[in-house]
Amino acid sequence: MALIRPRYGSRMIKHSSEKKLATYPEFPRLQIRERLGSGRLPGAGLMAMRALIACLLVGHSATAQEPRDLADEYRRPPAEWPAFIVDPGVQAEDIGPLQPLPPIAWHTPGSEALGKLLFFDPRLSGSGQLACVSCHDPQLGWGDGRRVSAGHGRRAGRRNAMTLLNAAYFERLFWDGRAEGLLDLALQPIRSPDEMNANIADIVARLESVGGYPEAFEAAFGSPDVSGQRIAQAIASFARSLVSSPSRFDRFARGEYARLSEKEIEGLHLFRTRAGCMNCHSGPRFSDGGFHHTGLSYYGRRFEDLGRFEITGNPEDRGRFRTPSLRNIRHTGPWMHNGLFTDFKGILRMYNQGIAFAARPRPGAPGLSPLIRPLGLDRGELEALEAFLGALGRKPPFMEPPALPGMAEAANSAKAAPSAAAQAATARTQGNTP
Repeated sequence: MALIRPRYGSRMIKHSSEKKLATYPEFPRLQIRERLGSGRLPGAGLMAMRALIACLLVGHSATAQEPRDLADEYRRPPAEWPAFIVDPGVQAEDIGPLQPLPPIAWHTPGSEALGKLLFFDPRLSGSGQLACVSCHDPQLGWGDGRRVSAGHGRRAGRRNAMTLLNAAYFERLFWDGRAEGLLDLALQPIRSPDEMNANIADIVARLESVGGYPEAFEAAFGSPDVSGQRIAQAIASFARSLVSSPSRFDRFARGEYARLSEKEIEGLHLFRTRAGCMNCHSGPRFSDGGFHHTGLSYYGRRFEDLGRFEITGNPEDRGRFRTPSLRNIRHTGPWMHNGLFTDFKGILRMYNQGIAFAARPRPGAPGLSPLIRPLGLDRGELEALEAFLGALGRKPPFMEPPALPGMAEAANSAKAAPSAAAQAATARTQGNTP
């Protein structure tokens, strides 16, 4: 007679409450041993057995994919959610709401207010034309909406401007991780000849001469002294205030279960299990903060960029870039370090295929991360995953630019003292010149 025995593949999981590695059965398959005398079933018996197997498979599929049952599995505290899946060797924390940042001595209401002024002030650049907000606009998801940013002299940079939202939760910043924390992040673009192209000593002298700034520094730090360190602390204080508003996912995780549709819950489950997203986009940040080569180094081609390698010199870092947060992801495009990707659905398909074009590496090209491989998601599953990612944030609210010290006086002076060209035009109009 025929024996029917289930056989399972295995991957490693971490349960959201136990935090232990275990074996998770998935992709059940039926192994059939047909035995009858010579080892074969007669035709009628084989047909009956196939019919039985089909019924079992249909029943299993309906049970595993029933949206209502899956939704019930998630409409409960996160500690009771189904276990999430990661690859062997991957250390991951379950996704969830962001926790408040820990206090830090130099971040005060005064330093944050001063940092907002400096963030919007173009006088921190060598040309007097660029400010931090030029590349990190609150109306553009705290990026700039461009493929790559334009710096000093309108020269195009090499990389897409990462959003500043939630930057305070990361230890290494920029796509290549060259900045160690917000204090480093605050001054690097000011000094860079390709970005704001300024000398810190010149900026200090400039701010000291602007009425209102010494008073703002005194309010922030207790004395009117202006220094590079204080400029960095003030800008970093403002950056620490740029935290995502609670998303629909956050509210769902805190018990507001009507916030996610059943389609979005299906996407949440795929994100935590079969889609493999938790390998890199884990924890409340939706990022491991690490560096991975996903096949987009464009080695030996136009747009070649070796990423982290340019900072460390470690050959293993060739083509690796920092994992971006997925919070507010639908409002921070274009995407990837080079800003070449504008089609969000296309990005999901690309990952679903295992970054297919990376399967044809050039000689000497950096190796692809072992975490990148075909996922086998169908169209409906990709739509569910996209729906869930849309629940991870919303468009940041409008922020009114502050009134900058000395700017009103400068504008009034310009009005009171017309340019030589304007004076000549007035003279010609009055007939005083031929």
